[in-house]
Amino acid sequence: MKKIKFLAICAIAVLTATSAKAQFSTGADVVSSYVWRGFSQDRSIITIKGDTTSLLGTPNIQPYASFTAGKFTIGSWASSSFGGLVKEVDLYATFAPSSSFAITVTDYNWGFASKKGYFDYSKTTDHIFEATVAYTGSEKFPISASINTMFAGADKKASNGKQAYSTYIEVGYLVTPLVKVFAGGLIGESGAYVTTSGGITNAGIKVSKSVSITDKFSLPVYGIVGANPYKKDVFFVAGITL
Repeated sequence: MKKIKFLAICAIAVLTATSAKAQFSTGADVVSSYVWRGFSQDRSIITIKGDTTSLLGTPNIQPYASFTAGKFTIGSWASSSFGGLVKEVDLYATFAPSSSFAITVTDYNWGFASKKGYFDYSKTTDHIFEATVAYTGSEKFPISASINTMFAGADKKASNGKQAYSTYIEVGYLVTPLVKVFAGGLIGESGAYVTTSGGITNAGIKVSKSVSITDKFSLPVYGIVGANPYKKDVFFVAGITL
């Protein structure tokens, strides 16, 4: 695989929008467990004195930082378990021609999975590159949808070692401004998600609210109850946005 000069592409995208007002943003979520598209991510396999142990369900802190200029945004999102064994650092670039439509390219890296350096973009890289087309809906039409396809990197089929082009599709409906139902699934075999066929992997409901701490300060919290029918699994995630 040719090296994808992700940061250079991001920089060029931002420079084309230098006439627009620039804006920086940062924040973080603290979640009871890390579930992504129906799959638990806070799993780490360690070996101590010959015994292999699987660590599950630890809380994660998930910070982000972004820079927006006009219709272009570049940023980074990360997740780390409180125990420090599960780590992920992702980069992304987004072009949003309107408030409800966006195209994003993401560079995923679960750095805890191997001893390779983060900047290893060789044929055996740990990085996975994904293209996303997303519609976020509107007040009159509160239906969202996204198509997410991994087009390069470590997303290889277990059956033949070829690029899997794993594709995840999700639709959602905003019942109220604070309640959303969603359902999503995969098309075909996936290397990144470790599946042998397609199926529904992520269905549930997200409920948000704001907890008043003082008269002038409130803390956004949310809960997600969901299921992964493909894995015959259920999950409940509680989160706080800082």
